[in-house]
Amino acid sequence: MLSHPTLDQLRALKLDGMAQAFTELEVQEEARNLAHAEWLALLLDREVAYRSTRRFQARLRAARLRHSQAAVEDVDYRTPRRLDKALFQQLATCRWIAEHRGLLVTGPCGIGKSWLACALAQKACPDGYTVHYTRVPRLFADLDLAHGDGRFPRLFRMLVKVDLLVLDDWGPDRLSASQRRDLMEIVEDRHGRGSILITSQLPVATWHEVIGEPMTS
Repeated sequence: MLSHPTLDQLRALKLDGMAQAFTELEVQEEARNLAHAEWLALLLDREVAYRSTRRFQARLRAARLRHSQAAVEDVDYRTPRRLDKALFQQLATCRWIAEHRGLLVTGPCGIGKSWLACALAQKACPDGYTVHYTRVPRLFADLDLAHGDGRFPRLFRMLVKVDLLVLDDWGPDRLSASQRRDLMEIVEDRHGRGSILITSQLPVATWHEVIGEPMTS
C-alpha cells in the first residue's frame, strides 16, 4: 500500500530514476532482505545513472551529428587509411578537449573522415562535453542568414561556448571577406577556451588559398 504514495512523491520530485528502481525492487523477492540503507543506496545509484543518461542524450541531440551512431568502439583499423590506432585511442580519451586543443582530420574523399569525427564527438558527449557539428558550407550559410535576421549574436555565442566545435568538409571554395571575418572571430574567441575539430580533403598547405590570406614565412 505504501508503494503508490511513495512513487507519487518520487515522481512529483522528478526523481524518475528512483521511482523506476523502487518499482523493480518492490517485486523482487531478494530485495525484501535488504536493509533500509541498502535500499536507499540502490535508489540513489539508479537516480544518478538515470540523470547521467538523460544529460548524455540531451548533449547528443544538441550536437546534431551527421553520423549519430558512430562510435569509437566500432572503428575498423584494418581499412587502408593509415589510421594510427594508438593515437586514435588516445584521442578517444577526450584529453585533447579538456586541454582545449584543436584536431585536423585530413585525407582523400571516401575514407571516413566525417564518420571518425562524429565518433570522437559522440564519445565527448557521455564524458560531459557539449558538442556542435556542422558542415562548413552550412555554417557559412547559417551565419549569412543570421547577420540578416538578427540571430548572429546568439548563434555566435553558441559556436563559441560549446566545448567541441566540429567543422566538417573544409574547403575547397575560397572564403569571402565576410566569411573570413566570421571564421577568424570564432577561432579567436574559442582560442584557449574550447576545441575545434576540422575535417578536410585538402592538404593543410593549401588552406591559406582557401582562407584568402597569404602564407607568412
